[in-house]
Amino acid sequence: MEIAVAAIAVVGTVLGAGVVGIQQYLMVRAQRRQALRDRAMAALAELSIALADHRRAMWVREDLRLSGAAAEKVAEAREASHVTRSSLTAPQVALTMLLPSLRLDIEAAVRAVYAMRGARSAEALASYRETAVSAADALTATAAGVLSRP
Repeated sequence: MEIAVAAIAVVGTVLGAGVVGIQQYLMVRAQRRQALRDRAMAALAELSIALADHRRAMWVREDLRLSGAAAEKVAEAREASHVTRSSLTAPQVALTMLLPSLRLDIEAAVRAVYAMRGARSAEALASYRETAVSAADALTATAAGVLSRP
């Protein structure tokens, strides 16, 4: 009888330790998933801001060029667009690394903004801008779907 009680105690202890181990594993896994989600959300926000800033800079740059503004104004706008373009790289790489399934959407959003360069008319520039806005919105919608999954 004492052996049976001891055996039950040992089995109970082992099972209890197993349950605690599984709970800890699941908790760590959930924390890692949440940390990844948080980093991805931050990278998405940073990329969205960078896309909007570059889109605005490209609009100003190309609008000045198309309207025949003074060369120094166009040069200033070009320099500003170079700054905003370089600010795209870090969040683009970060988000691609964190959520590789979004790579094509990320690239499409970035390419759409880059396409504003060299527009042949104000109408074309407006069209390129709308395409860039749509691509950024599509990226955000796709990312929301990915990030909302459990």
